[in-house]
Order: sequence, then structure tokens, then C-alpha cells
Amino acid sequence: MNIRCPLRWNEIGWARLAAATIAVNAAHGTPVVRAAWARMHAMSAPDRNITLLGPQRAQPSVASAVEALGVDGPLCVITAGWQEREGEIEELAAHCARPVVDLALYRRTETLFRRDPGLFDAHRERQNWLRELQRVYRIRLRHTLEAAQDLLEEDGDPLVLEHERRAAIAALRTLDRYHLKRIHAAREGFVREQPISAHPAVAAEREEIARVIEASAAVLIAGGHVAILVNRMRLLDLAPLIAARPIIAWSAGAMALTERIVLFHDSPPQGPGDAEVLDEGLGFVRNLVTLPHASQRLHLHDRIRVALFARRFSPAACLTFDPGARVSGDGRRWNEISGSYRLTPRGQLSLARPVAA
Repeated sequence: MNIRCPLRWNEIGWARLAAATIAVNAAHGTPVVRAAWARMHAMSAPDRNITLLGPQRAQPSVASAVEALGVDGPLCVITAGWQEREGEIEELAAHCARPVVDLALYRRTETLFRRDPGLFDAHRERQNWLRELQRVYRIRLRHTLEAAQDLLEEDGDPLVLEHERRAAIAALRTLDRYHLKRIHAAREGFVREQPISAHPAVAAEREEIARVIEASAAVLIAGGHVAILVNRMRLLDLAPLIAARPIIAWSAGAMALTERIVLFHDSPPQGPGDAEVLDEGLGFVRNLVTLPHASQRLHLHDRIRVALFARRFSPAACLTFDPGARVSGDGRRWNEISGSYRLTPRGQLSLARPVAA
């Protein structure tokens, strides 16, 4: 499936992420880290090998994805999104039938916070600021989203309504972009004020992680709490370390690899159920919004909600990732898609298929 669109380098994505979180620290890294940065910098997107999977609990498929890579050797996995359950990978290792090493990002960062109170305080201040940004964004989002929904449901002159619908959705997209811009600015400020070079303990942890990744045939990224997962990966500046390895990710792990992380649930236990942009992702995957557990969390029979979701995040493809779904490619073009559906601007579901570039 060809889901490319013109790259907006001035908004979000790999180029800005590299400028904000990688290049600042690359010159100060150890030889292993500098080597990883050099490989990532020289590596073009077609050389990358990325597989995104649906949730694994009911229908495990990681082993078949690893087999499809045709690689030998041990695997490493990131389970920071599991938080306190991080490292409980016995079932995963048995499923893959090969050694699997957990990178222990959650544990490492908790240890770093205890050892480096200055880093902990700065990180907590930044997180409090981001939570406040999200709270205020939700206030604006509720009204902007309601206007777009009301206009899509409204009956009247089609010529008049379609113009207003487009304007309402444009306002929604503008709000999302503005929110991401503020998040990015906060992150850039944190990186400038707290470079890895100023925290030797962080650099030492990254060096140890880099060695494990170097010895691994592929990197697995599990699901769980997506905000915690991305936060820990960023804090340890993991993007350049994993860029040269095949990556298999599922659920929150797949969300973390995209350009923007969208939280969604049409019938949550509490709250209005508005899809919201949480953060920039790591940018390995372009022009794609991943929707794990879509059949459970989205009213896919509601054409108005589906249409609004698809139009809001266009030109990115919004793909369902239920158990059994699999998408493989280089992060921009996908040569294998199975078990996944695309939300369309007409409010329908279309079976997602690979398309020759």
C-alpha cells in the first residue's frame, strides 16, 4: 500500500526529531553510540525493515514476523510500556524460540532518577508542563470537534455545507498542529537544558543498551502505556540506536514509531471519547495512524465518526490493527499488508492493500 504524501519537514517527523534529540548528543557519545548515530544518519528509508503487528495476547504473531525477516541470532525487546511488569518476557521468548533480552528502559530510568535528582526534577517539571498543555488542548478540542461533527450530521444545501465542513475540519487540523508545535518546543527546551553529555549516568546506560542492540538480530517493541513507552525511549535517546536494526512493533509500540500519536476510544469508561493527539512519535513510520484494538475502541459502523477521523488525519492513512493484522515495509512504503482496514473519508472501511510504488 502506497501511503506516501508530501513530507512536512517544518512540522513533525524524523528530521526535527533528529535535530531536537539526537544531533545534540551524538558528538558527546561513546564510540558505540557514535557508530549507531553514523549508521542511522547514512541509512535511507528504503533500507529500513519495519513490521507493525496487531495486539499479541489473543493471537501471537511475533515469531512469524521474525521468521519472515530471515535473521539469525538473539532478539532484544522494549517493554517499558508495561511499567512494573517490564521484563516479564518468558512467554515471548518461548514463542520466538530464541533468546530475548529486555532492554529494561523503565527500570533504568527509574534508577537514573534516584541517582540524579537534578534530572528527575527537570523531567518532572517538563512532564507537568506537557500535562497542562494536554488539558488545555482538550478544552479547545471538545468545541472544535463538536462543530465538525455537527456539520457532518447536518442536512441542508450540499454546496453550502461541504464548504463549512471543510472549514471546520481544517480548524481541527490546525488545532492539532498547533498542539504538536507546543509539545515539540517544550521537548527542544528540555534537550537543550538537559543534554546527555551533562548526565554521565545516562550516557553509561545508553552505552550498555547500545551493546545489547548491536548483538541483536532485531528489535521488538511491545505495547502497554504509550506515553510511558515513548517518554522512556526519548529520555535515553534510543532512536539512533535502533534505526539500523529490523524493528517489529505492536500495539503501543507501533503507535510510538509513527509521526504523531493519536489516542482514541469512542466509548471510554470515563470522559467524552474524543480522539486526541498526544505527542509526536519517533517518526520511523510516515503518513500512518495506527489504531490498535480498533474494532473494540472505535464505532466503525458509525459513518460520521469514521469519516471525520479519516478526514481529520488525512493524508495519513488510518489503519485498523486488530489481532492478526500485519504491515511490513520500510516505514514509507508497505510491501505487505494483511488483516488491516483503512478508514475512508466516506465513512467506510476499505481493505488495506499494498500498492506498487
